[in-house]
Amino acid sequence: MHRYLGLALLSSLILLPLAEGGGAKGTDAKEALTELQAFIGGWKGGGSLDKDKSVWKEDVNWSWRFKEKDVWLSFNFEKSKVLKSGEIRYLPNKSVYEMTTVDAKGNKAVYEGKLVKGTLQAERTNPETKDVEQVKINTAADGVRLIWGYFVKPANRTIASRQYQLQYTKEGESFGVAAGKKGPECVVTGGLGTMPVSFNGQTYYVCCTGCRDAFNENPAKILKEYAERKKKER
Repeated sequence: MHRYLGLALLSSLILLPLAEGGGAKGTDAKEALTELQAFIGGWKGGGSLDKDKSVWKEDVNWSWRFKEKDVWLSFNFEKSKVLKSGEIRYLPNKSVYEMTTVDAKGNKAVYEGKLVKGTLQAERTNPETKDVEQVKINTAADGVRLIWGYFVKPANRTIASRQYQLQYTKEGESFGVAAGKKGPECVVTGGLGTMPVSFNGQTYYVCCTGCRDAFNENPAKILKEYAERKKKER
């Protein structure tokens, strides 16, 4: 495991330009965000600062959010020393993901990026320091692990350095055990269903609290859309 993380660090020291057309399919926001479905769920782990080698335990929960025709992903941290919350939206007019984070002190930062070979790479130029800041998020170990890295390239340098890393294991899973188990399908997004919901005496499944709320708000509409999607897949 240490060897794997070491190789990952070496390969991430230089901030490369974000790949064009990475990951998102089409211009539909929900379809594009489905590419990040692997991030959805609860995760337990910890963080580490590269500067002073300090470590801590923290958790994060990723969920879908729906409001009328608007759709986005949200994430909320517990006991984190660096981050509090955030969200990811897809901007069809620019074909990029927009990620907004709120750090532990309440400061907001907005990044833009794309999905490159399974890794969400989003960056921004700090308006005050002109440093390039980049966030890289990916899963590993067949979806059991979630890794979040934060890198900074000073304005007068060409080499970036990692400032901190967050590593998690998915709730209910064990590291080293493949997570690719088949299970019920979320009737809202098509992801792995982990939460039961019911309508007219029937039990269905959703993948997160956001999908649960969307289902409970209008189950007939959700089930109609789900049936239409399944019909197209045949």
